[in-house]
Amino acid sequence: MISINQLTEPIVQEMIQRQSELEISSHTLENKATVIDCGVNVRGSYQAGLMYVKACLGGLATAGITTGHINGIPFPFLDLTIQHPPVACLGSQKAGWIIKTDSYSAMASGPARALAKKPKKTYSSIGYSDVSETAVIALESDRFPDINTLDYIAEICGIEPSGLTVLIAPINSLVGSIQISGRVVTMVLHSLEENGSDLNLIRYATGRSPIAPVKKNRMEAMGTTNDCNIYYGSVCLTTDRYDPVYEKLISQSSPDYGRPFYRIFKEAGYDFLKIDSKLAFSPAEITVNDCSTGEIFSFGSLNGDVILESFGLH
Repeated sequence: MISINQLTEPIVQEMIQRQSELEISSHTLENKATVIDCGVNVRGSYQAGLMYVKACLGGLATAGITTGHINGIPFPFLDLTIQHPPVACLGSQKAGWIIKTDSYSAMASGPARALAKKPKKTYSSIGYSDVSETAVIALESDRFPDINTLDYIAEICGIEPSGLTVLIAPINSLVGSIQISGRVVTMVLHSLEENGSDLNLIRYATGRSPIAPVKKNRMEAMGTTNDCNIYYGSVCLTTDRYDPVYEKLISQSSPDYGRPFYRIFKEAGYDFLKIDSKLAFSPAEITVNDCSTGEIFSFGSLNGDVILESFGLH
């Protein structure tokens, strides 16, 4: 069985070796754990964002940035291809672990989750486990974890702190914007998991989403980054069997569809959990190829007007 932590280790080692070029910074703490700053005190870069996304997906994805258009206006877009989608998306990239200690809290994603089995239900549903002496975890935060928190993460993962590498970027940073767009496929698999679908029927996946402009305010950034996937994210799945549930996995299925996410987020008291999951975890459009019949199904559409309103285009 593949080890997503071992697959990801060369990615983070390359980030460390190229840190000056990538405009990121790595630090080794007293317990020998490594923290790679991708946006807290550094500018970051497009290439750093691509490597961050590939690390979050357990080394099972290719990622590239191209220039696309929204209502005729050019913007950067992230393009993904994903092997072993259940493992890459749910077993690694899904933000399924809330790190909480006396001194620190953050949402965590990345292959280290597979060692910690956070949450256990996910790894049971996809039939995956990992064994590795190294672990890579990604934290969405504007604060660095302290040594006690890193010791805690390493202990839960069953490794020495010296084997732990932490990637960190706030959502209102370039890498933060890129990594949210990189979740466009994982949104769909998360919804399928919640539906109780057989996730291992999905063979391959691709995704495309614009990269949100960097905002000064973290809450505004939460809005624009999510809108990229909700209103202009595209997902293509190759599956062994079609399921009618795919028709409902687009953002247009939500009664809240049609307004910028920040406005909805603000009305919900900035509580992400109060937002309709059909909006929060759904892309704009999905195409499904059923290998058993050769049929193609397509649902949803792109909405340039709302995304440009969200971006604050003048």
